[in-house]
Amino acid sequence: MPLRELCAFAVIGLMVYGQDKPRLTFEVASIKVAKERRGGIFAKPGGQTYIAEGAWVKEMISLMYKIPERQITGGPAWMEEQGFDIEAKADHSYNLDDLHTMFQNMLADEFKLKFHKENREGNVYSLTIDKAGLKMKPNESEEPFKVPIQGVGPGKVAGIRVPMQYLCWWLSQVVQRDERPVVNNTGLTGNYDFTLAFLRDLPPGVDKDQLPPELLELPSIFVAVKEQLGLKLEAQKGPVEFYVIDHVEKPAGN
Repeated sequence: MPLRELCAFAVIGLMVYGQDKPRLTFEVASIKVAKERRGGIFAKPGGQTYIAEGAWVKEMISLMYKIPERQITGGPAWMEEQGFDIEAKADHSYNLDDLHTMFQNMLADEFKLKFHKENREGNVYSLTIDKAGLKMKPNESEEPFKVPIQGVGPGKVAGIRVPMQYLCWWLSQVVQRDERPVVNNTGLTGNYDFTLAFLRDLPPGVDKDQLPPELLELPSIFVAVKEQLGLKLEAQKGPVEFYVIDHVEKPAGN
């Protein structure tokens, strides 16, 4: 086959392949202004329904795109003042990545969300594997449709089937006072189980003497990540990604 015909055949093949992948959307979505502030956003077991409880739009963007809220700029004030109750249902069960894509598309369709990305040089925490070796346990089980990292006691969390992107996003929330996003430089791409016990940064004015002694004995997040996960957080300079809101609206009827 001549080169010109071969190239044309390849282009047509790509076009046809692209048409075979429909845009992922929920079959139905109920969106109401919340009466109270709660902030829960989670998939229900079964992989068909996603719930938001009194959640801000800025929180939804942060979770669905795995970007710290401080790196979302622009947009009206109501994005972080007005909460919404959402119950979105798909036509059948999907994996969590697909459900997140559906939620992203719902934000675009119902909230008319448009944004662009900008990379700015800034401060980051580079996450790498410590020289002592990885201590997290790989988990290749099926998607449980649960929040990957949950509290299980004072100063202690458990991670079940945690993707690295989620771990970096979660760690970015833990160290948010430092205003450094956590960047995955581990080379790891799987899902992992772990437990992590550490002392969070205390808010100004908190009297340490009022805290349980066993809580005060816990290590910092930096020591805990190294000793309990086999990972290392290192302060560096690097590109910081920002999502700049170009347009957003309250859903029709709200």
